[in-house]
This record gives sequence, C-alpha cells and structure tokens, in this order.
Amino acid sequence: MIDRTGTPLVEMRDICISFGGVHAVDHVSVNLYPGEVVGLLGHNGAGKSTLIKILSGAYRMDSGEIRINGERAEIHNPRDARRYNIETIYQTLALADNLDAASNLFLGRELVTPFGLVDDDAMEAETRKIMARLNPNFKKFNEPVSALSGGQRQSVAIARAVYFDARILIMDEPTAALGPHETQMVAELIEQLKAQGIGIFLISHDIHDVMKLCDRASVMKNGQLVGTVDVDKVTDDDLLGMIILGKHPGEQAEA
Repeated sequence: MIDRTGTPLVEMRDICISFGGVHAVDHVSVNLYPGEVVGLLGHNGAGKSTLIKILSGAYRMDSGEIRINGERAEIHNPRDARRYNIETIYQTLALADNLDAASNLFLGRELVTPFGLVDDDAMEAETRKIMARLNPNFKKFNEPVSALSGGQRQSVAIARAVYFDARILIMDEPTAALGPHETQMVAELIEQLKAQGIGIFLISHDIHDVMKLCDRASVMKNGQLVGTVDVDKVTDDDLLGMIILGKHPGEQAEA
C-alpha cells in the first residue's frame, strides 16, 4: 500500500508549454510518491511525453512549478534533473551496442585508477554487484549489449539509473516489443525499484501494462489531463474511455 499522506516525491503543478501556438501541455498537474508507479497514458500527441521531458530537463516549461520532496526545483536541462536524482530510461534505452554491460553502465562517467586510466575491473565489479541485486540471473557481463535480449538490455539501462542514485525514474514504454517472459522480467525489476522507495513515471500506450505495473494512471488528451485514477478501482474499459472520450469513468456512465 502506497502512503500518500506525506510529501510527494514529485509535484508538477499547472504545467504549460506551447509549440508554435499549439498547447502541447495545458495546465497539467500530476504527482508521484516514493515507491509508487504512476502510468501516463494517452494517444500519440496527447502530451504525456512532452510533460515528462519537462521533468527530465529536455524541455523548459512556459509556466508552472515543479517540486521535489516539497522544495521548488529549477530544472532547465538534463544535468539539473540528475542533480535532483531524476534519471530517464528512453524507449531506445540509449545503450552503446558494441560495448558490454559495465562499459554501458559507466558510459561518460567512467571509474578511473589513481593513474587516470579507465578501471575496467572496478567497473565490472560494481556492475556485478548491482546486477546481483536487480537481476540475479544476468550472466552476460563480457558480451556486447547487442547480444542481449530485450529484457536484459532493460536490466542494464535500469542498473545504470539506479547505480547513479536515481530516486525518480522515468520509463518510456519499458515493455515495447518484449515477449511475455521479458515483460515479466521488467515487471519484477519495477517491483524491486518500488521496494527501494524509488518513484516511477511510466509512459505507455498499453492499458494492460499500466493495469499490471502501475498504482495510479494519469490520462492525457489534447495536452490536458483527463484525470488520475487508482488502477485497482477502474477497469481496462474505464481507462480506454478516458483515453478516447476524454472523460472520467463516472462521466462515461452518465454519457
């Protein structure tokens, strides 16, 4: 059970951003608590990815406010986001296919020896340590990530975020193009992260994924927030109605 009595990990209040006169995000407010997964649902162009890119520092909002642990946060670029322990795992995973897991984990943030050389042994040892915690079945430490399955690649991307002390994780379509076994692997990874108190925004088109992986779902349509619901209190059809009709489950019944 998620405790929502305290201060949210993230509050995005009244967020607005326009591109060429089009309101991509129009006065949207969402929040996220420690150990919670909030799914962001909506058609392409609904505004969910744009909203999250504001949190990750890829876009600057026109107006609104972001609070992290109750304190106002100034996020103007991805470096600022990292300062607030926000890490993003994009759908493409942003992995270097020709490098192994450890090289990917520390890409751009390599560990070095006292002589200034890249310390491959230390990086592999750290990678083994975090993978033992996240995905004990992971064994392909010395193979390029191009040789890994989709679920194993997700493991590497998640390990990289967690190793660098992510408290807020943004996951973009984490199960896209994965089979049932791999999807289950990602679901187990998410449960591990929740147990560590990490809050996750999960962007998805898949209602079934959101019902399975998330605690709450925030649905967007045409740049606006339709509403946020507890997934255990709604059906797949309720969420579908929110996405297509832009109405709350109660309003759908009246219609």
